[in-house]
Amino acid sequence: MSTVELVAEIELSPAFHDCDPMHVVWHGNYFKYFEIARCALLQRYDYDYPQMLESGYLWPVVDARVKYIRPLLYQQALRVRAQISEWENRLKIDYQIHAAADGQLLTRAHTIQVAVDAASKEMLYQSPPVLWERLGVPAP
Repeated sequence: MSTVELVAEIELSPAFHDCDPMHVVWHGNYFKYFEIARCALLQRYDYDYPQMLESGYLWPVVDARVKYIRPLLYQQALRVRAQISEWENRLKIDYQIHAAADGQLLTRAHTIQVAVDAASKEMLYQSPPVLWERLGVPAP
């Protein structure tokens, strides 16, 4: 692995419709926040989902893990950080959600995506060169 830091951060505040009756964000909505941060990260490298498809690949999420440390609350100012930590054989993105007010870590997570040839629907066991080119990282 290289020491390249492939990261993006967004700010958001949970909407009322994302919360349960106690004004706590429902656990499934965290994935929406991860997706927003992931798209912001991929857009930085001009390789968001439309560009992935144009390059001939689909990138489905095949694994997702979340550690809920503290609840996210209605209208709480949050920072969601997405960072690519693996890209050689799969695309692993690590996430952290922090309280914007004091920087307290509220949630940790990661998703894993694999490259799938859009035409054949076959999974690749190594990420395609277009990913490395877009990220500006050396090929393995």
